[in-house]
Amino acid sequence: MLLSGKTVVVTGVGAGLGQRVAAAVVRDGGNAVLGARTADRLAKVAAEVDPDGGSTAWLPTDIADGGQCEALAALALDRFGAIDAVVQVAAFDSHFGGLEDADFATWQSVLDVNLLGSLRMAKACLPALKERGGSVVFIGTQSAVAAPSEVRQAAYAASKGALTSAMYSLARELGPYRIRVNTVLPGWMWGPPVQAFVAFTAQTEGVPEERVLERLARRMALPELATDGDVAEAAVFLASDRARAITGQSLLVNAGELMR
Repeated sequence: MLLSGKTVVVTGVGAGLGQRVAAAVVRDGGNAVLGARTADRLAKVAAEVDPDGGSTAWLPTDIADGGQCEALAALALDRFGAIDAVVQVAAFDSHFGGLEDADFATWQSVLDVNLLGSLRMAKACLPALKERGGSVVFIGTQSAVAAPSEVRQAAYAASKGALTSAMYSLARELGPYRIRVNTVLPGWMWGPPVQAFVAFTAQTEGVPEERVLERLARRMALPELATDGDVAEAAVFLASDRARAITGQSLLVNAGELMR
C-alpha cells in the first residue's frame, strides 16, 4: 500500500493515463482528488475506481485557469485535510505540425497548458505540500528529447521539454521543504492516443493493425510497448515515500526504446 493515508491530486483524468493513475492511487491506499475539464468523465472515472466514494473527490478543472487549480487544491484540503502529492497529467496534445506550418497562436496555447498550466497546478498545491513535504510528478514526453519520425508535434515536445527544464529548478527550490519534483517521460505508450494512431496508420496503409504495432515494438529492448498502466505505476512510485530520496529526475518509461 504505497500511498496509505496519502492524498494525491490527479489532473487530466479521463480515458487513458489519468484514469490509470487515479485507479492506482486508490488501489494503493490513497485518496485521489481528480480534476479534468469534463464533469461527466470525472464522475464516471470516480465511480469506476472508487465505487463507494470514500477515497475520491472531483471537480471540473481547466489548468489554464489559476482559480480552478486553486479550487481543486481547496477541495482536497476540505475533503481529506492534506495534499501529499500531485500527479500532473492534463495536457494539450492534439496539435500536430512543425516549424514550416507553425501557427504560433496555437503554440502559445499549447505552452500555456502544458508548461504554465502544470506550474499553476503545482503552485496551487504548494502551501499544503509545504506543511509536511510531498511530491510533484509531471508527465512529460520522450519526444522532448528524441523526436519520433512518424508524428510531428513540435509544439507539444517543446512545451514538455520546457516543463522538464523547469522541473530541475523546482526540485532545487522546493527541496528544503522536503518537496520532491520529478518527471515521467513516456515513449510510445499503449493507450487511447497510440491505439488511434495504430488504427489510422493500418487503415491508411491497408495492413492489419497488428503489423503496425509489431513495427513499433521492434524498436524496443523489450518486445512490446509500455502501456499507460506502466506509466501510471511509475508516477505512483514517485509520488510515494518509497521515492523519498529521488528528486530532480526524469524517468523514461518506454520499454527501452531510448536509453540514457
